[in-house]
Amino acid sequence: MMLPATDDIAARLGAQLTYDASSPLIFSSGLFLFLFTGFLLLYAAFHRRPTARIVYVILFSLYFYYKSSGIYFLLLIFAAASDYWIARAIFNTIDRRTKRWLVALSVAVNLGMLAYFKYTNFFIEISNQLFGQGFLQFQNIFLPVGISFFVFQSMSYTIDVYRGRLWPLNNWLDYLFYLSFFPQLVAGPIVRARDFIPQIRQNPVIVTREMFGTGIFLILSGLFKKAVVSDFISLNFVDRVFDEPLLYTGFECLMGIYGYALQIYCDFSGYSDMAIGIALFLGFRFPKNFDAPYKSATITEFWRRWHISLSSWLRDYLYISLGGNRKGRARTYANLLITMILGGLWHGAALRFVLWGALHGVALALHKLWMSLVPGAKATGAEMHPVWRGLGILLTFNIVCFSWLLFRAESMQTVTLMLHQIVRNFNAPVIPQVVAGYTAVFALIAAGYALHFLPSRADTLARHTVARSPLPMQVLLVAVMIWCVMQIKSSDIQPFIYFQF
Repeated sequence: MMLPATDDIAARLGAQLTYDASSPLIFSSGLFLFLFTGFLLLYAAFHRRPTARIVYVILFSLYFYYKSSGIYFLLLIFAAASDYWIARAIFNTIDRRTKRWLVALSVAVNLGMLAYFKYTNFFIEISNQLFGQGFLQFQNIFLPVGISFFVFQSMSYTIDVYRGRLWPLNNWLDYLFYLSFFPQLVAGPIVRARDFIPQIRQNPVIVTREMFGTGIFLILSGLFKKAVVSDFISLNFVDRVFDEPLLYTGFECLMGIYGYALQIYCDFSGYSDMAIGIALFLGFRFPKNFDAPYKSATITEFWRRWHISLSSWLRDYLYISLGGNRKGRARTYANLLITMILGGLWHGAALRFVLWGALHGVALALHKLWMSLVPGAKATGAEMHPVWRGLGILLTFNIVCFSWLLFRAESMQTVTLMLHQIVRNFNAPVIPQVVAGYTAVFALIAAGYALHFLPSRADTLARHTVARSPLPMQVLLVAVMIWCVMQIKSSDIQPFIYFQF
């Protein structure tokens, strides 16, 4: 019996293993704006009452998660209870072997939840193909939103306690607050306990003028990226090309890939911007999660700029645990490959995710090899001559875009069809006609990339300008952005891409 392609299996399971997008509290929705405004008004009354504030935020966070995952909000509470008590047991145990068993238990519980909800149907389908249909009939039909994020966040807590880098909390409510904090709950950034926990019981809550203004800038920036750029080019061009690549020329397929590179960046970094901005409104500081990743001149630099909280998590808790670069060159390359493949599987059980991770792992290993063999080779563009930096950015960007093709395509057949169109049916003479037919889309793609490649000082200047503006000017900016979103958005709420992970 021939085993079907894993992506075909994943495609069939896609309609079954889903999250509830019918009523989520999306940051870019009017419902969230209404509820968050009411939440803030009452939140201010608790600025000198830490315990009441913690309970209030926990209740709102659980409601926020309930709106997207229903009864599965209990899963979040279970994870918080499990790792809270395991971490305390690790700290109170003297025997080293017992500590190892306890941290292994924490990892097993967390990865067990992740494996069940993300990979059950995949393995059942494989088993049925191997042993006959009906061999296993049970199916999991729901994927709790953001489970990968809060599972990784909770694992980092117990591992840090085991490594002696963190003292365990004495109050379970504090840990539930940390794990459920709604701004970053469903799509990151993955906030480390040692960075967040010291902020929980601040008394009073301090939101400076700079924090408030920066929060407004980040929320406006994220809203523009998500609701104006990402959603528009996705609905009006990118999704169409990826759904039916044979209906489009090679040029359109190539622009679809470049468009998706911008779409996923604007979607994900837009969420991170809004999460960080909302947290600032509440008096909490999150680390930066994106740093203009397409400016990277090497693949190593890309992973220092893209989804920083995940890449640093994989480095600290997986790559280093495997031995990092401490056991020779060959082992280093193998560790990079393993880390990135598992990072790909973190996104889902499909061959395309494995290939996406493997491609990045191979690219990282080759770059390390290049630096070891070529005197003067650099890890980042800032260390390079401008000409070499420019060439490095061009090469790195196209490697990353090719990997996005693997990431976005519903199956390997789609990958093959799009590459075929690009190589065999590019059809350059129709480029003016295509651009004219998608004027708004190409204008927005060009504007998005132009803004992305502006010098970092331009972003800093814009941030400071908005942060220091008078309150009436900030209110006007918010009103203008809401008007722009209302003019351009579709009738349906578009969930963030990373909600599915």
